[in-house]
Amino acid sequence: MRLSRYFLPVLKENPSEAQIVSHRLMLRAGLIKQSAAGIYSWLPMGFKILRKLENIVHEEQARAGHLAMLMPTIQSADLWHESGRYDAFGDEMLRIKDRGGREMLFTPTAEELITDIFRSHVSSYKDLPLTMYQIQWKFRDEVRPRFGVMRGREFLMKDGYNFDLTKEDALHAYNRHLVSYLRTYERMGLQAIPMRADSGAMGGDDTHEFLVLAETGESEVFYDSAVTDLSFGDREIDYSSVEDCAAVMEEFTTKYARTDETHDEALFNEVPEERRRTARGIEVGQIFYFGTKYSEAMGATVQGPDGKNQPVHMGSHGIGVSRLLGAIIEASHDDKGIIWPEGVTPFHVGIVNLKQGDAEADAACEALYSALTLMGLEPLYDDRNERAGGKFASMDLIGLPWRITVGPRGLKNGVVELTSRRTGESEEMPPEAAVQKLGQIYAGIA
Repeated sequence: MRLSRYFLPVLKENPSEAQIVSHRLMLRAGLIKQSAAGIYSWLPMGFKILRKLENIVHEEQARAGHLAMLMPTIQSADLWHESGRYDAFGDEMLRIKDRGGREMLFTPTAEELITDIFRSHVSSYKDLPLTMYQIQWKFRDEVRPRFGVMRGREFLMKDGYNFDLTKEDALHAYNRHLVSYLRTYERMGLQAIPMRADSGAMGGDDTHEFLVLAETGESEVFYDSAVTDLSFGDREIDYSSVEDCAAVMEEFTTKYARTDETHDEALFNEVPEERRRTARGIEVGQIFYFGTKYSEAMGATVQGPDGKNQPVHMGSHGIGVSRLLGAIIEASHDDKGIIWPEGVTPFHVGIVNLKQGDAEADAACEALYSALTLMGLEPLYDDRNERAGGKFASMDLIGLPWRITVGPRGLKNGVVELTSRRTGESEEMPPEAAVQKLGQIYAGIA
């Protein structure tokens, strides 16, 4: 992509309505534009990153054996009356009526709908276990939408639902999701800590939130600093193995880590004093086990091995895909702009031509662009007729992890400059060496 042909409406000044870093930088970098309170249009670069995050989620869900599907954004209220949640959910639910006067709602979550699908088609324990998920837009009518996509009213969410014969099977599904989420977040360059949380309107006793530590986090969190030393890394896990998944669950949830709703001061005081931490956290996902709460209310039963019908055990698992952009920026930025991790960057490298119109510089940039593209990388070539300072500022703002700077002076010596956005370190090398180095860097990214 050439910047002269791209739609990237960057802003020089900080928008007055933006209260936190991620909101400010997403607006300034031309990723989003507000349509209404808590509702945003996703502009080309923001949409590109959103799709990258979606793809990572899909890949890790498939790795865990979960099945992708898609449910409607508009649901009938009948199912919610049946489960008993229509009135209990509160004012966050956007309730509407169609032209026939039928009660409808804009989906805030989909436990009722997926349970209806299940009970319509599954009747035997032989069809279990089953986990299905979707990535779909949701709407919750927040009283005070703020912080951009971090607390918007419309948001993109991965919501998954497991159906199992027994509690033990369902808790294995719970552990399996924790493993898949750890892999998902680490691929995005995030350390998301699983913390014991409150189930809220979902119900059930077992739930963990995944939180990214950040000063602007909405939740107060209490944790043993040893949890920040944990990393899933590139280990391979057999998702069908109860023992493997349980071992990861134990490793990542044994040390104290809780949100303020479930904080236990007595337990926290058992943590060595030098490791006790209090901070703020951004929720980026949550997993629930709620047993037969919905299956009993809605008649989602299967015939067991003994020939008797029994309600299935269920859980749900969510990732806030759109709010992940905000969380990544909150965790990875500096005073110049965003710093995208290599795994989610919209473009792998920026090419800056210091003297647009110079035949040698133009030719060198075109050659770099072609070589990087042939390697399977996506470069963003700043071919605008702008001053160098403006080009550097734009690249720093949008936060591509690497930049190749091409100018007549360097080309006379046969070199270009490769710069790391994260460290600011630059290295002069021949253009071919820069291409080769970038290829090696991204070859290691899952």
